[in-house]
Amino acid sequence: MPEDRAPAAPREGPRHEARERALALLYEAEMKRIGTAEVLATLSVPPDPFAVSLVEGAAADRDRIDALVAAAAQGWEIERMPVLDRSILRLATYELIAEPDVPVAVVIDEAVELAKQYSTEFSGGFVNGVLSTIARQVRG
Repeated sequence: MPEDRAPAAPREGPRHEARERALALLYEAEMKRIGTAEVLATLSVPPDPFAVSLVEGAAADRDRIDALVAAAAQGWEIERMPVLDRSILRLATYELIAEPDVPVAVVIDEAVELAKQYSTEFSGGFVNGVLSTIARQVRG
């Protein structure tokens, strides 16, 4: 890294933390093969309301979200995607659909950062490409 460039600041703040928590909950539900409502019910401390909204919304609208992801991820079956990538895509797609006040760039950037942090080295680019296609469809 050139000396004149400072490293990127780590993501922080309540919205980022809520997205991170929502991702963990979606991932847990998928890995345990249980519903998100069951995962939420087992928590001793409820997560941030925004995290709950994202988890519940992504679960409730899963068929529509999965159809958008599958169409945008040409050549990839949704079931064959890494679980984390699939969870990140579901979370961000729901946010693109249901949170019109959140700018597209913020949704995509947050999802890409989660993918880079928690998934494979190629996941950031994959998530970026899929979400860019979805954003054009759902946000114009």
